[in-house]
Amino acid sequence: MVGLSNSFFLILYALVGASNIMMFCSRSTEEIVGLFISVAFVVDSVKYIVKEFNTFYCFPDLLNTNSTLNSSIVKRAAAETSLNPADCDPTKPMLALLLMLITVYVGVQIFNFKYSPYLNADKRVIVADYALVVAVISASVLGSYVFKSIHLKQFTVNDEAPLFRLVDYKSPPPGAVITSVGLGFLMSFLFFMEGNISASVVNNPQNKLKKGSAFHLDMFVTGVINAVLSVFALPWVHGSLPHSPLHVRALADIEEHVENGHLTETIVYVRETRLTTFFSNIMIGLSLFMFPYPLNLIPIPVLYGLFLFLAFTSLGEFQMWERFVLIFTEQNLYPPIHYVRKVPQKIIHCFTLLQLVQLIGLCLVSFGGSAYLKMFFPFCIIMLLPIREKILPKIISERFLEALDGEH
Repeated sequence: MVGLSNSFFLILYALVGASNIMMFCSRSTEEIVGLFISVAFVVDSVKYIVKEFNTFYCFPDLLNTNSTLNSSIVKRAAAETSLNPADCDPTKPMLALLLMLITVYVGVQIFNFKYSPYLNADKRVIVADYALVVAVISASVLGSYVFKSIHLKQFTVNDEAPLFRLVDYKSPPPGAVITSVGLGFLMSFLFFMEGNISASVVNNPQNKLKKGSAFHLDMFVTGVINAVLSVFALPWVHGSLPHSPLHVRALADIEEHVENGHLTETIVYVRETRLTTFFSNIMIGLSLFMFPYPLNLIPIPVLYGLFLFLAFTSLGEFQMWERFVLIFTEQNLYPPIHYVRKVPQKIIHCFTLLQLVQLIGLCLVSFGGSAYLKMFFPFCIIMLLPIREKILPKIISERFLEALDGEH
């Protein structure tokens, strides 16, 4: 019911042209949401590692010791962290942390190979495009073969369950229907904002795309697909950050310019084709036939390393992150960027800190722990629009805002 309600509202948004509200969405709002998703990837990865250490990082001999002093201290710590002597295996969290960091390190190093002096420009880009594949395979080989004696959590699948099964819709009570519609409405807000922001980032004039945008059609198709997925109790789809802009850059020809020792990149051409997404989704479907082998050879920590890789490699796409780094940079070493020439240093930092406050607000609502508070997260994203249009111009001059946030 929640999925069908969500799909109904998404289709309704498309039919009434609700995506026109994105004309008020500036680069500032897009970057806040994009950085929030990067933060979410990092938070999920950290939570996983902390959980692994809380569960397995203990020593049975200490937990069962009869020493008076050590017994009281260790047992009190065990009670606070819910340690079970039968689960104690310190090698598991240590290996999980190692595999996650190896995935990030190898991926980032190969991703940055395009900035190296080796080979030629085209070959460097090709190598960098396969950074994630090489990183995942390398870490998976280490976890599944080199350290095969240490059993980490892997993919599991229920072979007895049917691949596709229609949901058995029964007559729900009126209260359940109202609740489902309400939750679907809130979720549609989130899908609406994330999908439109993803499309807006992709269609940024800096990407020099030739084909026009289709905000309403995208929303309509998303609603129809999610309705079908809901009937089969399958996961929903929606616009994604940072995957979408990274996909654009993977299809782009980029020129590099060095000015006063600072490297700047400019997209000169993007191969606008649907074949890449078409074949990638076909391969995602074919992965159903890769259970249990070979996907069960990929340890779960490698997947969280993948999330960290996406979070770190997407930071360079955000001007907000660039300005955040300037807070800790000597002024004489500022790069020759257009807003550095037009806006005073104090105003630049003020605008960045205001964005940071909004980002922290989103994080507090999303990661605060209260399920009721999280329900208002979609409204918090929508509130970023009036904050940018009505409140920020009263704090910072419109002329400076245009230089900082007008390139869109």
